[in-house]
Amino acid sequence: MKFVDEALVRVEAGDGGSGCVSFRREKYIPKGGPNGGDGGDGGSVFLVVDPGLNTLIDFRFQRVLRASRGQNGMGRNMTGRGGDDLVLRVPAGTRVFDQETDALIGELLEPGQRLLVAQGGFYGIGNARFKSSTNRAPRQSTPGTPGERRELRLELILLADVGLLGLPNAGKSSLIRRVSNAEPKVADYPFTTVRPMLGVVSLGRDRSFVLADIPGLIEGAADGAGLGTRFLKHLSRTRLLLHLVDIAPLDELSDPVRQVRQIETELEAYGGDLPRKERWLVLNKVDLIDADEYLRRRQRAIADLGWQGPVYGVSALTGEGAGALMEDLMRRLEQLTAERSRPAEEPGEDSGGWHPLG
Repeated sequence: MKFVDEALVRVEAGDGGSGCVSFRREKYIPKGGPNGGDGGDGGSVFLVVDPGLNTLIDFRFQRVLRASRGQNGMGRNMTGRGGDDLVLRVPAGTRVFDQETDALIGELLEPGQRLLVAQGGFYGIGNARFKSSTNRAPRQSTPGTPGERRELRLELILLADVGLLGLPNAGKSSLIRRVSNAEPKVADYPFTTVRPMLGVVSLGRDRSFVLADIPGLIEGAADGAGLGTRFLKHLSRTRLLLHLVDIAPLDELSDPVRQVRQIETELEAYGGDLPRKERWLVLNKVDLIDADEYLRRRQRAIADLGWQGPVYGVSALTGEGAGALMEDLMRRLEQLTAERSRPAEEPGEDSGGWHPLG
C-alpha cells in the first residue's frame, strides 16, 4: 500500500431538519390545534483512530465527505429523523488542522479515540411548540441550522519510541531489519528507503519498543535537496534518536565527523524540538575495519565533535553490538517511562542520571 502522510479534505456536517407547520384535521374534531413536529438534528463528522491503519491514502480518493441532514418535522407531532453521523477512520498519530486558519484542531493518538471535526446542524421547531393561551393557532416554525463546513489538513506522524537518523547508505535499513520485524529494502545504492518504516524490537515478554527508519538526509535537505526534510516530522514524537554514521567510508568526503555535522545542520534548519532531543551516536560497519583502527576513529570522532552522549559501535550486517545497543535502549526507555509516571521531585533532590555503556 502506498504511504501517504498528508491529505486535504472538505468535511460537511448535515443540516438540521426544519420544523413543520401543521394542524390537526380529523372528522368530528373541529378546530384541531397545531401538531407540527420538530425537525431532526443533522449528522456530525467524527475522526476515530483505527489501529489497523498506517496511511492516509483513503483520503486521496475522496476529498469531500458529507454527513446526512436531519429530516424535516411532520404533522401529527412527528419529529424528523436525525441524520447519521459520519465516522472517518484514521491511523494513530494523525494531527488535524483547519486549513483556512492553520489552527490545530486536535491530535488522535490512542486506539478508539474520537475527535469531532464538524458539528451537525440543530433541529428546527414545529408550530406545535409555539402554542400558548394567547396563540392557539400558531403558523410559525423555525428552520434547522446549517451544519459546519470545514477544510481540513490531515498530517500523519508515526508513533515510535526511537528514530534513526543518518545519511543515505549509513545502514539504517540494515539495522532495523537486523533488530526488528521490519523488512525494508536494502541495496548498495543511496535512497533505498523512500518512505518511513516502523519495526518492533522485542526483547522478551512485555519488553519491546518501536523503531522508526526515515529516508536518508543529504546536505541541503532543509532547502529541498534529495527527499528534503518532509519525513523529519515523523521523528518529532520519538523519545530518543539514534544517529547512524558510517565509520568506514569509501572516501574522505564521507568522514564520520563531517557526516554528523551535516545531519546536525539539517536538524537545526528544520527547527522544532528535534535538535534538542536526546541523541546517541552509533558507529556502523565496524566489521570493515580492525579493532585498533575502530578505536582510533572512534576517539577522533568523539574528540572532534565534543560528543557528550552515548557512543556505540555496531555492524548492522553481522549483528555485532546490535543486541547490546537494543538492550540499553530498552533500559533507557523504561527509565524515561518511570520518570514520567512518578511525581515531580522536590527542588534540590538528586534524581540520578543515565549512565550509558559506551
